[in-house]
Amino acid sequence: MFELFDEGRTAILKIRRVFSREKIVEILKSFKVLHFPISHSTLVYASLLSLILFLAFMVRLLPLRWGFYLSEFDPHWHYRLTKHMVDNGLLTWTSGWSMADPSRDMMSWYPLGRDVAATSFPGLALTAAVFYQIANALGFSFNFSSNPLVSDPVYNFCVIFPVIMGTLTCLVMYFLGKDIGGKQAGLFSAFFLALSPSFIGRTSLGFFDDESVGIFAILLFILFFLRSIEPERSLKNTFVYAVAAGLSLGYMSTSWGASRYPIGMAVLFVFILILLRRYSSRLLLSYSTTFSVALFIAINVPWIGLKYLTETTILAVSGIFLLLCLCEVSRYIKTLKMKTVFVLGSITFLGVAILMLSHYGYIMPLGTKFLSVINPFERLAHPLVQSVQEHRPAAWGSFYYDFGIGVFFVPIGLFFAMRTPTNRNIFLIIFGLTSIYFAGSMVRLVLLMAPAFCLLWALALVRLIKPFTTVIKEAPIIPRRKMRFEAYVGKEFSGAFLIIMFLLLTVTFVLPTQLSSYPRVFDHAYAPTTIAAGSMPIKPPEPVSDWIDTLKWMRDELPLSPPYGPTVVASWWDYGYWITALGNKTTLVDNGTFNSTQIKQIAWMFMSTESEAIEILRKYDATHVVVFTTFYPDEEGNIVEVGWADEGKWRWMARISEPLTGVNDTAYRRYEEDPETGALQDVGWNERGLNTVIYKLMRYGQEALVFGEPQSVTLDHFEKAYFSQTSDSPRSYGGAIPLVCVYKINYET
Repeated sequence: MFELFDEGRTAILKIRRVFSREKIVEILKSFKVLHFPISHSTLVYASLLSLILFLAFMVRLLPLRWGFYLSEFDPHWHYRLTKHMVDNGLLTWTSGWSMADPSRDMMSWYPLGRDVAATSFPGLALTAAVFYQIANALGFSFNFSSNPLVSDPVYNFCVIFPVIMGTLTCLVMYFLGKDIGGKQAGLFSAFFLALSPSFIGRTSLGFFDDESVGIFAILLFILFFLRSIEPERSLKNTFVYAVAAGLSLGYMSTSWGASRYPIGMAVLFVFILILLRRYSSRLLLSYSTTFSVALFIAINVPWIGLKYLTETTILAVSGIFLLLCLCEVSRYIKTLKMKTVFVLGSITFLGVAILMLSHYGYIMPLGTKFLSVINPFERLAHPLVQSVQEHRPAAWGSFYYDFGIGVFFVPIGLFFAMRTPTNRNIFLIIFGLTSIYFAGSMVRLVLLMAPAFCLLWALALVRLIKPFTTVIKEAPIIPRRKMRFEAYVGKEFSGAFLIIMFLLLTVTFVLPTQLSSYPRVFDHAYAPTTIAAGSMPIKPPEPVSDWIDTLKWMRDELPLSPPYGPTVVASWWDYGYWITALGNKTTLVDNGTFNSTQIKQIAWMFMSTESEAIEILRKYDATHVVVFTTFYPDEEGNIVEVGWADEGKWRWMARISEPLTGVNDTAYRRYEEDPETGALQDVGWNERGLNTVIYKLMRYGQEALVFGEPQSVTLDHFEKAYFSQTSDSPRSYGGAIPLVCVYKINYET
């Protein structure tokens, strides 16, 4: 027992020696190794960046007031693709869509269906599916909505996904701005992008479309590519950044057709560097690595495929690569004569090769939509492209609406970039000038201009205020020959200049616009999703439920596959994605618009008489037709059409179907001469127009709602199945009554 006691006492003494006061103090001092010193400036910049990201996130949540819904139309297809990946596996997005043909979605473009692999970019859906599964594994729940129509957790995640990506894009913008103009420029550029109305519009709650990851990928590509060609970096770092740039560009190629834009910018940038005699072996290594990785990823996307390598844009990539190789080889040719012969011979060979490839049809031209961006007049020959609102040219005034006072800083930013033509500044100049042209050509591409404008705005602001902040911080030692300047530029003047700059920013970010009580930025962000606004260009005080109620009725009341075949809904292509994704019904056309032949048929059906239309619908086994109209009764009881719905879209139906009918849109209206001006005025439908299906289906619903029953229209082959409003208590928003009408088709009458 005494031995055990001695052993215990010895153990206690050892423990006391180990945990003595001196030992504990030494152990605590050793933790100083883990202390990471943070400077005051770093803490300030980190705090400001965190506030900017928080602001970017919260601003994009503002549409939440009107409900938790996907916006616009294309996001509903991306949601279906994401849902398919989550349910069936990430790599099975091209299979398992239907029993008849696993690679085709038979619920759209009936009866042929949609070839998913040949018509879809998987990048956005794949990213969202991966993020969703990671979040799900970490225990996050996405049961946000109690609405049974949109209660799917995957749907809810897709609604909030653009907000997350918009915030991450602002973070990337900080690092890119920091590389171009320092930390201050990085903070300003991130701040401007966070509050850019055009960028908010495409990354706000519910806008689950390609742009939400596309702008992120573009900025990431520019950041890595410009870092890869920095001369002070080691070749190992150059290679790593080039691979990262290639992965970013390849990722964008899997997500958005606009990947041709950063490719074109990079090609033009490298060509200018060659002209400026800035060629280096590092540039060849970076360029070849970047595009090898990017193109390898791109050609493995089924929609792109190997044919992508013969497209005009990609052949330009190959041409610049060969020029870089020529520059590298010419460095080893000593005599000027041999170098001249070698370069001229090589260029001649490339020119002849391009002409031969073009002559034999191996060079693929750009698609119609991309050509119409380069040449806006190309759009006039394609009514289907022209009919899309976001494909129209942008008014120059819209630039000021989007960027406010920043529009006046952009030329100053270009001036400073040209004054110091570093590689980054040259790329920024290309980015700015090309984005201005393309944004003017197509209003949708104002989104591409937003990051370029934010970078130029930030660069201009930092360069303008830097001398004045220096004067305020310290009294500089000024030579005698500059004493006159000192007399005018003192601390008081510098402070006044900074206050003026601050006040100019308030014009854009603080002061409300003339037509709103909110600042310009928040007025743009504080808008409902398209379906929550009833597909009308208004901000209602509450969600407009007409489309939501109609789609819920379709999902619940219309059978998916009756004994005689599927329920097939014919509508104008604008509403196809909604009917398929939310109504869970088969459609003939949708917002993909890649089957122009079928769209022309549906346009012809709407602009035909009932007897003609029923034969077109019979070919497609359609069971129901949907039309949407907005109107109001005037003081005399007449029905006045507003033009926000199909009563405004019928013109495009007429123009698109003109190759089949031989009749343009003017043949459906009456025109009278204005007695004062002598100009012809549209005064309403003529006899042909009054007998079209689109007019009769709209007017039938309008009169049923206003008068309790139709007054002037009878239907032979259509009968009411569901109207989104009743005559008991019609709802009006912004002075207009929205009405969605679903008709059942009667082939035997």
